[in-house]
Amino acid sequence: MEVVIVPDAQAGGELIAEAMAALLRRKPDALLGVATGSTPLPVYEALTAKVRAGEVDVSRARVCQLDEYVGLPADHPESYRSTVLRQVVEPLGLPASSFMGPDGTAEDVQAACEAYDRALPAAGGVDLQLLGIGTDGHIGFNEPCSSLASRTRIKTLTEQTRVDNARFFDGDIDQVPHHVITQGIGTILEARHLVLLATGEGKADAVAASVEGPVAALVPASALQLHPHATVVVDEAAASKLKLADYFRHTYANKPVWQGL
Repeated sequence: MEVVIVPDAQAGGELIAEAMAALLRRKPDALLGVATGSTPLPVYEALTAKVRAGEVDVSRARVCQLDEYVGLPADHPESYRSTVLRQVVEPLGLPASSFMGPDGTAEDVQAACEAYDRALPAAGGVDLQLLGIGTDGHIGFNEPCSSLASRTRIKTLTEQTRVDNARFFDGDIDQVPHHVITQGIGTILEARHLVLLATGEGKADAVAASVEGPVAALVPASALQLHPHATVVVDEAAASKLKLADYFRHTYANKPVWQGL
């Protein structure tokens, strides 16, 4: 696992966007796994700026969802399908056909989970999966004590996650669904490159537990320690609880340029 400490969220967004751009230059039809929420917005904004400046061609790029609310209409403004279309697909000028995600409105939710889990490897696998992290250490919607071998499935959200997400529903927790479809931890670990972005002091404890603590189902993001190519990008506030922060700064400062992110 590589830990990169950046000055702020904007710097983190630029760094990850350049990694995505470099990937697309090598592999124009790369499958990018995207996350939702406020944290990854600087990444999408920076990547969009690169596209508009002609620095990278994304015409053949593909995008896939990490998770989706169950029962929320696909056209609901806070469904993750709508969010990804609004924040990623449309700004990048990608066609709707470039996008894939689970069906949160399916009559048979379990079948929809299994279908999406099969669809990802059938599409060639995820080349780079962008992740956020919850205050309790969850990735995707794999809440604490999720199996580290879990596959795409339905999950019940913790009350804390619903409280955290209520800000997207006018602060009304009653509007936040109780269930979601999420890629499992085992599914996430199959991506070729995992990039986790965390910003703000509120994520500091979760980052420290994930990076420096033991691999444990209680902290789902700690599973990134098992991945051969995992990168954790954190701003100074999110890095504030890391015991090895100085070492991480030193290793990144002396990293060979040819290694990339």
